[in-house]
Amino acid sequence: MIAVVGAGLMGAATAWQLARQGHEVTLVEAYEIGHKSGSSHGSSRIYRRAYADPLYVRLTGEARELWQELEHDTGAQLLRLTGGLDFGAGRDPEGIADILAAAAVPHELLTAAEAADRWPQFRFDGPVLHHPDAGTVDADATVAAAVRRAAELGAKVITGTRVTGAEILNDGRVALRSDGPAAVVADTVVVASGAWLPQLAAPLGVSAPLPPLRVTQQQVFHFRRRDPEATPWPVFVHKDRLNLYGLPSGSDGGPLPAFKVAQHDEGTPTTADTRTGIVDPVSRDKVTEWVERTLPGLDPTPVAEASCLYTTTPDEDFVLDRTGPFVVVSPCSGHGAKFTPLIGAMAADLALGRTEPHPRFALNR
Repeated sequence: MIAVVGAGLMGAATAWQLARQGHEVTLVEAYEIGHKSGSSHGSSRIYRRAYADPLYVRLTGEARELWQELEHDTGAQLLRLTGGLDFGAGRDPEGIADILAAAAVPHELLTAAEAADRWPQFRFDGPVLHHPDAGTVDADATVAAAVRRAAELGAKVITGTRVTGAEILNDGRVALRSDGPAAVVADTVVVASGAWLPQLAAPLGVSAPLPPLRVTQQQVFHFRRRDPEATPWPVFVHKDRLNLYGLPSGSDGGPLPAFKVAQHDEGTPTTADTRTGIVDPVSRDKVTEWVERTLPGLDPTPVAEASCLYTTTPDEDFVLDRTGPFVVVSPCSGHGAKFTPLIGAMAADLALGRTEPHPRFALNR
């Protein structure tokens, strides 16, 4: 039996992948499915192909195919394509265009005037990369659909039970300790605990040292679209003095069409259990001022705001490796959501002993 600890995006996807392949799975979650205490909640996350790294460009393509499989298997619409823009002096649209060209990913490089003519709700001051295979992922719906389907396929789902440690038995199996009555003994344990990983790895008995993991509280802000019927809004990544991203809000922005904008960096250091949930007013001011300068299609007063957690490695590469009976899954670093079904497949393969970890994602890198 394979136990999966944590039913966020990655744990839910791993349980779904294992269950659909006919394996016995127990998914253990400290809260209820779809809770808002970690990194996997919300109606809108970015999916995009544009990376300044050929590895991630390739992986986004593999993830796209598995998003289609997940949608087909669950009957849920999870991925919506809007197109994507990359711009800003620090983003290097020309360099990313070269990488996309080498991977045969459709794209176009536009001047600021050409881009502004197509998307008048933006202001551009340099070249703009557009690629059509970008959009949004509904994280809430993804977790719900993957857990539901895993359960339909035979997975056992235990909620409201916090795993606190583990004991490796004489026969090599792992007995999980928890604050609940359920006794879980597994041949392999997939640890997909997100921001709780830094404090949970040692009590579980994960022997290999983790890369340094920095947990931060991030803020996101939603702005009302001035013209709800205007040209469709693409997702974007912008980097200059600020490192920002934006995407259609979905239901998180309220009943009227809104757009979500947030900083990718400059989060507040915290832990999974001590985060305040209080939005940083400095970040709010920075984002609001940038929106007022750069996105004339938005009313620059936030209509909604929220916080979430990043768990970031120094190189922003994922952690996806096996050590003894444990598979450690921490693919976050603020950009993991778009890879959800692929990470689930990779974690399942590690749990079943089918593959070796990618060297970039190894614990001992």
